[in-house]
Amino acid sequence: MSHLFNTARSVSRPKIDFRLITGVLGLFTFFMGFALFTPVPIALIYGESIWWTYLAGAAAAFVVGGSAWKLFKPTDDIRPREAFFIVSVTWIVLSVFGAIPFWLSGSLESIADAFFETISGLTTTGATVFGGVSHNGQMNVYIEDLDLSLVFWRSMLHWIGGMGFIVLSLAILPFVGLGTGNLFQAESSVQETDKLTPRVQQTATYLWTVYIAFTLLHFILLWVHPSMNWFDAINHAMSTLATGGFSTKDSSVGYFDSAYVDYVIIVFMYLAGISFAMHFRLLQGKTKQFFNNRETQFFTIISLLAILAISLGLWLQHDYTPSDALRYGAFQAMSILTTTGYATDNYETWSAFPLVILITLYFAGGCAGSTSGGIKMFRHLIMLKAISREIRQTVHPRAVIPLRIGERIIEPPIVRKILSFFMLYLLLFITGGIALSAMGVDYISAFSASIASLGSIGPALGDFGPTDNFASLPAAGKWLMSLFMLVGRLELFTIIVLFSLPFWRE
Repeated sequence: MSHLFNTARSVSRPKIDFRLITGVLGLFTFFMGFALFTPVPIALIYGESIWWTYLAGAAAAFVVGGSAWKLFKPTDDIRPREAFFIVSVTWIVLSVFGAIPFWLSGSLESIADAFFETISGLTTTGATVFGGVSHNGQMNVYIEDLDLSLVFWRSMLHWIGGMGFIVLSLAILPFVGLGTGNLFQAESSVQETDKLTPRVQQTATYLWTVYIAFTLLHFILLWVHPSMNWFDAINHAMSTLATGGFSTKDSSVGYFDSAYVDYVIIVFMYLAGISFAMHFRLLQGKTKQFFNNRETQFFTIISLLAILAISLGLWLQHDYTPSDALRYGAFQAMSILTTTGYATDNYETWSAFPLVILITLYFAGGCAGSTSGGIKMFRHLIMLKAISREIRQTVHPRAVIPLRIGERIIEPPIVRKILSFFMLYLLLFITGGIALSAMGVDYISAFSASIASLGSIGPALGDFGPTDNFASLPAAGKWLMSLFMLVGRLELFTIIVLFSLPFWRE
């Protein structure tokens, strides 16, 4: 068995090098310790006694992560099989350490609740167990009553998870250098549609530079409005760019009751739903590449159609004025489409037409390379093109009709992979709904919670709607939905492959 832990570069490497995996996991865990320091200044500024919980979490991450890195520091490159394992387990490990402040502070007494809240933050889902009394009378702390450092930590979890913790690590830890392209591809969907540069570290740095710049700009535009102080502004800036949805208020963005705030957030939700690789090209002056990008065009068209349909429904079927219908319709449409999950209106009270349009957006998602979750626009676009080609092929059976997106020909293996993705996504959605129903959750709440978790959306319908929380979900349901959040964030195959026999045998 000694050859299983041989770190020399040789042909005798095991199929899965667990020594290498342990070392890399240790590095990322150690790096998480620095993230846990970020709420400490907030706690000290506001005189909060829970400052020590962040230091305890950081110390645990430093000791565990540092020891693993020192003892098992890898020397071989990371292969695809190991990359899948590392990325999947990293998000779980980081959620365990990130949950320590919630648990030690006493704000969440249940480990299931603390883990659920943390992984919901890291995966930018935005489903929360905070928010006071749930539908069944269970009581958790109101968000306004939380220590501000915990509110900030929730937003920070969003922000580092939005672009990807591993992508951040690769951007600022150049000494990793162990064939990290496989890690990048396993966590981020950027290279599925666009590659900025052959160098992984440089690509990660470019993406995070744009991400930080947009966050700062959004913060400034929110802070200048009198309804938001600096704390509200920075938290909503981080949450919006991550398309996360955690707010500083129980009533979400609706608390501020400002058309200006609503429209600024709408714009930045739209920007966060577009590939950050495309934003970088636009900032480089490559406007033609940005505006001619088929996925960006498709995302924009879907956004406009959804806003138009929902706004018309609110105007014609409710007592909304045209301006209010546009304001609330556009906000809810962009929030669900980009999987942000903010709310300024209780859409469960809407009539059937605008509500059905909104529910349809639960199965959409933003662009590849954005911080949005969901199925992603490029997959929808390719499937629509494939359907169109099959119709034409039926009419002209002998014709050779390539599937094109712009100038790019989409090869059959890609189409098959995307079809498999759709089928697996649907199967998981149904399985999640059935499992929650078996736990006693009503069918509307069960199936909407399943898609809201899998699609990284956050608020669902029924017991888990935009004015409710997930505190009443059974503990088993919270663990299951935590897994769904992770699977959805890593785009299914990265983690599902770990449950396949060929992964371990071949």
